[in-house]
Amino acid sequence: MTQTQAQTERKMLVGAGETAPDFALKDQEGKTTRLSDFHGKTLVLYFYPQSFTGGCTKEACQFRDSYEDFKQVGAEVIGVSSDSVETQNEFASQYKLPFVLLSDPGDEVGKMYGVKNKLIVFKGRATFIIDSEGIVRHSFESINYNAHMAEALRIVRKLAAKGG
Repeated sequence: MTQTQAQTERKMLVGAGETAPDFALKDQEGKTTRLSDFHGKTLVLYFYPQSFTGGCTKEACQFRDSYEDFKQVGAEVIGVSSDSVETQNEFASQYKLPFVLLSDPGDEVGKMYGVKNKLIVFKGRATFIIDSEGIVRHSFESINYNAHMAEALRIVRKLAAKGG
């Protein structure tokens, strides 16, 4: 089994201390975006089930409303779902989302990170805090969309206070 196959079949979330798997996905403008493009920055990488649904829209708007707080501590936010590039573009435009949204149509990157589907029907919701060197410093999974932004901001502030 190759490393890629092993990552694709991952059962657990990528955890603290692990190197964040690199990837290349299209953003809401159709440009290829790689994790490595953000080397040198703290990154909040959050996976959400589906654009334009109630909880996912509220979660994205929470990240939008706190985006400057993330920027103040040197963090960038990226949202990932299996929605198409076109849907991501419409979602970002309609809700004035200032951060990158990535399209992961086959959920391959989600699988690499260990994001699981919930109750077969619902796609997983997980957030990863990745430091400037590409190391995961914190990861968590919760169907509660209200938990992700606050937890992510708490962790990036803690990292910034430690100088990392």
